[in-house]
Amino acid sequence: QVQLVESGGGLVQPGGSLRLSCAASGRPFNTLTLAWFRQAPGKDREFVAQMRWDGPTSYSTDSVKGRFTISRDNAKNTGYLQMNSLKPEDTGVYYCSARIKLGPFDYWGQGTQVTVSS
Repeated sequence: QVQLVESGGGLVQPGGSLRLSCAASGRPFNTLTLAWFRQAPGKDREFVAQMRWDGPTSYSTDSVKGRFTISRDNAKNTGYLQMNSLKPEDTGVYYCSARIKLGPFDYWGQGTQVTVSS
């Protein structure tokens, strides 16, 4: 079983930055693929970014490429999502998820609210 705890959300003005953290426990961190999803009000949850256990990253769409960066610190069992140049449409609940290598996304955090507003 893998436990995930997100932190770092909050209220930020358009153009601002936030860094989300995802602390993992319960399984060797270097076997986990980490991902971030988000859910805007009234919309389905959507994939944002992923970092494989062996390093390669991928991002959902052009809307976040160049603004968001996913990373991980295996020594701290923690993943990150650095979000820059935030826009109001980035508002939503952000969820950390993990899977064992390329298995299903079975593990989820509780979510952290990100609100981009002036």
